[in-house]
Amino acid sequence: MFQIHFGADYSDGTYGWTLDLDTVKRSVDRQLSELHTDYIDYGFIHCQDETADWESYQKNGILRYLTELHDAGVVRHIGLSSHTPAVIHSILDTGIVDMLMFSVNPGYDYQQGEYAYGEVDERASVYLRCQTEGIGISVMKPFSGGQLLDAKTSPFGTALTMYQCIRYALDKPGVLTVLPGARNKEDVEALLKYYECSDTELDYSVIGTFAPQAAEGKCVYCNHCKPCPKGIDVGLVNKYYDLARTGDILAEQHYRTLEKKASDCISCGHCDKRCPFHVKQSERMRQIDEYFGE
Repeated sequence: MFQIHFGADYSDGTYGWTLDLDTVKRSVDRQLSELHTDYIDYGFIHCQDETADWESYQKNGILRYLTELHDAGVVRHIGLSSHTPAVIHSILDTGIVDMLMFSVNPGYDYQQGEYAYGEVDERASVYLRCQTEGIGISVMKPFSGGQLLDAKTSPFGTALTMYQCIRYALDKPGVLTVLPGARNKEDVEALLKYYECSDTELDYSVIGTFAPQAAEGKCVYCNHCKPCPKGIDVGLVNKYYDLARTGDILAEQHYRTLEKKASDCISCGHCDKRCPFHVKQSERMRQIDEYFGE
């Protein structure tokens, strides 16, 4: 799958960023030639982190160039890469984006790190909107440039494993794939060991101990509350509820087909005690049951 970013410039042999139309055209032509292809699976509106970037991208004709190639069938899908929730929402409002490349990790979600743009709720709204509108998220920077993997550089003073970070990102609504950087075959092999990890090794609930106050009481679907004595998938029920409230009809339909629903909750308090984010899940189950009217 060819993913080419309209705004990335490699003319000097290293990565660069540009909003100059002619430079973008030369870069795209060069990549098509070197890849020996006459089409692009995903043409990306590249690295839009400021409102001014998006305004320039349109004014300079880059967006028009990309959409013309899309209309001609050269670009099959339009993507977007950004670190900023407010800018993402502005561009998604155009209705032309099929895929989003977004930086997702516990550091950024909790206002820690170089690209920690947006408050907790703002970032959560991106995940929910993408899931609701069928825009797949491809995750970049899942380890925050490696900082989260070392206690000395982690903004939380605690090291996470690669596998905890990957699981964290995959649990977010809308996320389809996580793309960590790989320097060689050994890196790829190490990353693929994710599929051999136990639930305990993937459990990232430790982040609840350093989540900011803004994240308190909000389900992140980590499933640390399992197992429910009544067999309720508490994380999934919460996810369907959050999505349904954004207008996701499919999420509501999925909820109604669950074997165990919020109405099966007996308020035993097991999940309340285990939740690292201090979500009052028993109370939330009542709210969810009332919402769906069952």
